[in-house]
Amino acid sequence: MLTVEEIRRRIVEDRKDNPKVNWEGTFLDYLQLVQEDPSIPKLAHSRLFRSLTRKGSQNILDSDDPRVKRLYQDDPIPVYEFFEDEFFGIEKTIAQIVRYFHSAALKGEESRQVLYLMGPVGSGKSSLIEKIKRGLEESGPIYAIDGCPMNEEPLHLLPRHLRPEFAEMLNVHIEGDLCPICRRRLKEEFDGRYEEMPVKLREFSRRNRIGVGMVPPVDPNNQDTSVLIGSVDISKLDLYSEGDPRVLDLNGAMNVGNRGLVEFIEVFKNETEYLHAMITATQEKSIPAPGRHGMIYLDSVIVAHSNEAEWQKFKADHTNEAILDRIVVVKVPYNMRLSEEVKIYRKIINHSDFNAQVAPHTLELASMFAILTRLEPTNKCDLMTKLRLYNGEEVVEKGSTKKIDVRELKEDARNEGMSGISTRFIMKALDNALSENIDGSCIHPINVREALIKMVKETEMPEDTRKRYLNFLQDTLHKEYLKVLEKEIAKAFVFSYQEQAEQLFQNYLDHTEAYVNKTKVRDSNTKEELEPDEDFLKSIEEQLGITGSAADGFRQEVIAYLWAASRRNVKLSFKSYEPLKEAIEKHLMVSVRDISRIVTKSQTRDGEQEQKYGEMVKSMIANGYPEMCVDVILKYAANHLWKD
Repeated sequence: MLTVEEIRRRIVEDRKDNPKVNWEGTFLDYLQLVQEDPSIPKLAHSRLFRSLTRKGSQNILDSDDPRVKRLYQDDPIPVYEFFEDEFFGIEKTIAQIVRYFHSAALKGEESRQVLYLMGPVGSGKSSLIEKIKRGLEESGPIYAIDGCPMNEEPLHLLPRHLRPEFAEMLNVHIEGDLCPICRRRLKEEFDGRYEEMPVKLREFSRRNRIGVGMVPPVDPNNQDTSVLIGSVDISKLDLYSEGDPRVLDLNGAMNVGNRGLVEFIEVFKNETEYLHAMITATQEKSIPAPGRHGMIYLDSVIVAHSNEAEWQKFKADHTNEAILDRIVVVKVPYNMRLSEEVKIYRKIINHSDFNAQVAPHTLELASMFAILTRLEPTNKCDLMTKLRLYNGEEVVEKGSTKKIDVRELKEDARNEGMSGISTRFIMKALDNALSENIDGSCIHPINVREALIKMVKETEMPEDTRKRYLNFLQDTLHKEYLKVLEKEIAKAFVFSYQEQAEQLFQNYLDHTEAYVNKTKVRDSNTKEELEPDEDFLKSIEEQLGITGSAADGFRQEVIAYLWAASRRNVKLSFKSYEPLKEAIEKHLMVSVRDISRIVTKSQTRDGEQEQKYGEMVKSMIANGYPEMCVDVILKYAANHLWKD
């Protein structure tokens, strides 16, 4: 435990390592800084674009994951490191957001548009904006006119007739005008000597409302534009006239968000008239001052978000065209990739006090349910196949990989991912599964599936939707988990599963190559040349239902695929060719199915069976199964996996 003196020393060290930003000077001093670094007076969009991209990006096709390459093929989406560890499966959405900031930073039309994120509940809209806000806070401090309630750019002090000359001399772009308060100060306190106006550094801060404004939905009966643009301080009207800038209280969200960002939360829950300030804020980059003080220049990124139903309702009203014309819509759908959905739940669990043990395939099963509810049916394949294709997996059917174009599937279902089960729903189910098993402090696919079934039955939703969701849980995912479970038990029974699978793979390649090329196989031990073992080849191939003349075609496909892979210097393993991988795994499962079934189902085991069961339990624990839930899972297998 640290002593009081050690704690004090640590506080002092931290203060030295993180000194407060405290530069102060005159406008003349500021001009000297700008001359040395013309990037200082950045506009808001440009500053945020630089912040979001400062860590760099990479092409998604540079990934080492073959699933990603299969899924995106020739679609080189940039993946930005700034977002990488917190957002999964929405790379296209993030790329659109960054593209908006890039265009706006170049002072294109989008610099005068609202960035609007539209998507279902729990898809990550608010989280994306929170991340952008953090990026703003991390972008470094800004120089602002000291005492200005809007922290405005000091270059606004330059008279209009001098701006072209100073812009060329400093190599900067100058736009905007002084707010009424600073204009009065310049005239009354400094007698027009703008070079003497004080300038200081300010840090963006959500807590201190510096550069970050927020507009929550307001009760229509109590909507007051002061939330947006500030107000007149009536307590000062006894001292100053209504036209005196000193009566202004510029503390509205847009005043606060100058030089930074203004967020409209659930934007279309507000009355349309309340949003009219957006029109001038975007197109003219100005907002009305309270009372009789004209317009005030605004340099701010305006972001908004809501769900699709509110967007469609707002869009349907033709009287909203002026606002609609100033909006850039970016869809934020639910994630549709299984591997990324699992990462979402792992991230949430890691950031919480969730301390239960999680059995293998628990999060995968919950993720499958979430994604199945988000998929739209197609006549090209069933939904489980579609789920796997969207995850970049190769789906094997009758010994060959299904040839379905994922892009066509997505084009046929353009609104996919805009409805279904949210991540919050799944996390509640995980919490409920844990609360039902407090003593064990363990969650596994069985109790999570039961928790999901209970929640679906109790949640308000259309009856046809409820039936569809229950069918996913009680039939589709039940069968899917049994397939996984049988493979897991086979692995537990097969000593050195990976090694045996690799050995079968190499043997199959040797005998297939000899069969296709009409040569012989050299025995590695005796060096004797042997005929290809067709019985062995058939024992592998029949696991996929390949028999007769179809076997010749399959063997040629295997050799052609692996030869092409070796040319690309791809390291070969039993997992290299999906159809052969599936055949080998089924072959290993068949080899131990009878004994695993007998041992698992036995009510009373003899000495040998008890030993085998104990070894299987140890093997499953070594493979990541929590000790406290292995028996539950094996009993489930005994009751459901093998029907005598």
